[in-house]
Amino acid sequence: MNKGLRIVFMGTPDFAVASLRSVIDRGYEIVGVVTSPDKPAGRGRKIRFSAVKEFALEHKLRLLQPTNLKDPGFLAELRSLDADLQIVVAFRMLPEAVWRMPRLGTFNLHASLLPEYRGAAPINWAIINGETRTGVTTFFINQDIDTGAIIMQREVSISETDSAGDLHDRLMETGSALVVETVERIERGDYPLTKQPALELKPAPKLNKDNCRIDWKRPMAQIYNQIRGLSPYPAAWTLLEQNERHVECKIYKTSMIDEAHELNPGTIVPAKKEIRVAVTGGFLKIEILQLSGKRKMDASSFLNGFQFQVGDKFI
Repeated sequence: MNKGLRIVFMGTPDFAVASLRSVIDRGYEIVGVVTSPDKPAGRGRKIRFSAVKEFALEHKLRLLQPTNLKDPGFLAELRSLDADLQIVVAFRMLPEAVWRMPRLGTFNLHASLLPEYRGAAPINWAIINGETRTGVTTFFINQDIDTGAIIMQREVSISETDSAGDLHDRLMETGSALVVETVERIERGDYPLTKQPALELKPAPKLNKDNCRIDWKRPMAQIYNQIRGLSPYPAAWTLLEQNERHVECKIYKTSMIDEAHELNPGTIVPAKKEIRVAVTGGFLKIEILQLSGKRKMDASSFLNGFQFQVGDKFI
């Protein structure tokens, strides 16, 4: 049964698909889906569709893939859809001409409890910073990134073993339910609005090569949180120094060992069945890793074909 609202949905990755599916399942009419242009990906540079495009094609939804959100042709096509409401989940920053278009406005789902963790990587930074709670927020878009009036929020707990992938999946499901509830409340005209403070409490900047590199001089818990907060993507990385040779290594999972030692941070303790790295406050036991040019594997499988030597270290 179609409900009264005409909705345009905007998003790109898997995280957005869950919300799009929930809105459709609740009976709302999706008059258009806006997603990113197709891009080459992988070693073969083959054209790959976004997760949202795949879903839209499967469900025969009208699809728009603008390269420029200010293009007059795109704006005219978007206007012709005559949407009452636009929903944005994991998409680009919208120009005012786009977010002001529907009569009921445009709202966004953000994977944090705003105003905390505004920015591109809220899930990762919440774990990197050792948070025990985060959540999802729906808010009306305005001219500044992630600063519009808050409509609804839901809290989600973070365990000390959660990776970014684990938290992503829980927030995706919680967020999809919150999106539907937000649509229903907007439709009824029954929703509170909470103005966000201008203060940026905890930033969530874009991840890059520099902030993903491990500094082995930092305290053990901070390195542990960084590794799980970047797993499975883009992954924390370091350089393995062995006989003056340097090889890049990604580390996906570790556990902490609270044990005194006098080794320099980054020193690898050779063993047959496990990989221990000395850090301030103990050792990190590496459980899943990947050397450059090799496949990702657990420590036991890795050690079947690779031997560490005395003097090896991560730098």
